[in-house]
Amino acid sequence: MSVIYEDRPSDSPYVQTVWRTETISDGYEMVAADGCWDILVIKQAGDVRLCLAGPTTEAVPITHEEGSSYLGIRFKIGAFMPHMPISALLNEVTILPQATSRSVWFHDSMLPIPDFENVEAFVERLTRNRLLDRDTFVDAALQGDVKDVSLRSVQRRFLRVTGVTQTYVYQVERAEQAAAMLRQGKPIIDTVFAAGYVDQPHMTKALKRFVGLTPGQIVRMSKAE
Repeated sequence: MSVIYEDRPSDSPYVQTVWRTETISDGYEMVAADGCWDILVIKQAGDVRLCLAGPTTEAVPITHEEGSSYLGIRFKIGAFMPHMPISALLNEVTILPQATSRSVWFHDSMLPIPDFENVEAFVERLTRNRLLDRDTFVDAALQGDVKDVSLRSVQRRFLRVTGVTQTYVYQVERAEQAAAMLRQGKPIIDTVFAAGYVDQPHMTKALKRFVGLTPGQIVRMSKAE
């Protein structure tokens, strides 16, 4: 293993997960698509950068350099930046301009670079400065609890806020569910139908796209851990 990974939950209504990694040797890994966007703090070769990482439409390979570290704030689907559409970040990583060695320019505000322990205070500052908001309509749409609104209107608003479609989110969630079943030892053919796929090629195609691994690779890797 080239990377040590740690995460924790957050009591912020905007944040899904706070995570961090420490790289102990050069390597790479496939990072699954999850429909979320992140704020990243990357420390590498003495430099510190704060980046905005948008949702990805498929799993992507990430290269790790020995000695580097990442801090990630993964936002819930429905959290957004009023000054920047999430669609502009789709499959992109944007480096924010540095103000000082310990702060960056976030739109028109100078903010301190957060650490693993004070993420919630950083997020609260974003909301106070109107740099972060949340659309509860997206939560309702995901749970099918939207009334008196046409399907087309729901789809347009969901896409505008999140940068992705509801169908995409459901596909990602199903792939995550299937991968979890395989890691827990469920046979591949049983996982196909338990996760709602038509057949094994259908599941294989989805897992390769969203997780970056075939069912067989997931099973072999889980046995090797």
